[in-house]
Amino acid sequence: MYSGGGFSKWEIGDIDVFIHNGKYHLFHLIIPNHDYIAHATSEDGINWKRNKNALFVGHPGEWDDDMLWTMHVSQEQDYFVMYYTGLKREDQGDIQKIGKAKSSDLIHWEKDTSFEPIGSDAPYYECSETNNPRQWLSFRDPFLFRDNDKTHLLICARGPEGFVSRRGCIGLATLEDQTFKLKKQLFSPMVYDDVECPCAFTINGIYYLIGSIREDLKIRYWFSDKFKGTYASFNSNVLLPKGNYAGRVVKDGDHLLVYAFYFAGKSVDTFRIITPPKEIVADEKGRLKLKSFYRWEEKVTKIIPQTGFNKTEALLGNPTSVIIETLEERIVSTKSGYELFGCKNPFRNFIWEGELHLYNLGKCGLVFNSDENGNGYYISFDYLNGFVQIRQWGHNDQDIANNFIFKNLQINQFERSENKSVTFSLIAYGTYIELSINGIVRLTLVDSLFQGGYIGIYCSSGKAGLTNSYLKKLAEPETEYGIKQEQH
Repeated sequence: MYSGGGFSKWEIGDIDVFIHNGKYHLFHLIIPNHDYIAHATSEDGINWKRNKNALFVGHPGEWDDDMLWTMHVSQEQDYFVMYYTGLKREDQGDIQKIGKAKSSDLIHWEKDTSFEPIGSDAPYYECSETNNPRQWLSFRDPFLFRDNDKTHLLICARGPEGFVSRRGCIGLATLEDQTFKLKKQLFSPMVYDDVECPCAFTINGIYYLIGSIREDLKIRYWFSDKFKGTYASFNSNVLLPKGNYAGRVVKDGDHLLVYAFYFAGKSVDTFRIITPPKEIVADEKGRLKLKSFYRWEEKVTKIIPQTGFNKTEALLGNPTSVIIETLEERIVSTKSGYELFGCKNPFRNFIWEGELHLYNLGKCGLVFNSDENGNGYYISFDYLNGFVQIRQWGHNDQDIANNFIFKNLQINQFERSENKSVTFSLIAYGTYIELSINGIVRLTLVDSLFQGGYIGIYCSSGKAGLTNSYLKKLAEPETEYGIKQEQH
């Protein structure tokens, strides 16, 4: 977990992660000033510590003397290269260009003054002279990608034609004779203002592009059988659900990881936290899925099986509630109304795994970080339609006219089964929350409103059963600022 501590509380900008000799290197912007690129390192890919800052804005008159924007780090032979975005004061922030820096150790960086900065230009992209309808040019967020013997830069750019707010594309510059030359745009979805932080990678011979979309604050993806082929999308092409942004991919041995930061307030000017990565995999149809980070198990310090859980209580006192506990299963139900069947959780940071079964046509879901009055986080499973949603639900003592908290935080789809059963894994680590259903990450977010000591199952005219469940204690987060919120 990693977040900023600046006055604005949202100083974390776009990110990039590079792994070298088993150490994770994080580079990120500092906003709103954009005056330097920060650097942090991690031994586990989750907890980070700041290091020497990587780059600063140029001196007056230099091409990057105003702001520094998104970067990407790669290795070339025995040294490292950072392609980064720069802005010049003379241009008043209207023109973005791509520059280059070098390092021998990932700590000390020097700008490559022999590299001519790359900018947006005709005929493939908007240009300042003849085609600039917004009065500023998008040309940023470089990502270096090698395809066979070719080296390319993917760039957040805009095509020269089309309706103004739909020109966003993934631009392309290819290295030829030691110079990057602009090529025809790699992909244009023809629907977004910009496709930010583009990345490319391959899985099983299929090329994938991902991009962060400002319109809905989601990370989306597209696929093709060729790098310069026609990119298509599935009926659902969301890689990371709403609130996750600036996604960047990196190889970690045999694992392909995606890092992103989370907008704690669902808008660009709210608190941001860089969350633990997820692993990208593809199913038999080529659709991308996310799996939980493989290193979570390294943080487990204790495991309690379901038979060792604390006693289940009907916290709300519903007179129609029933609790049946056996060695194999905990069955809870209500004939009428709502009930929270909770037990005390001995762990603050945990992984809760198990199978949740719905035995009728009622409602059920998970509850965690709840107090004895039911103020906590509720995860609802719509077994019939395949939707999962997490919400804050509790009491608001600050407003007697609206004395409740009921806020939907995130929603996603999952593949439903006819037997109305899911295998789940819930991670609560500091303020980070992650839910996997049947091995696939469906919810990933940050929130700190509730920190009560109960976990359990809720039912509404439902009958549910918990089987094969375990509670795993996680080591405490090493570094975390958290979110300044009143806790309940």
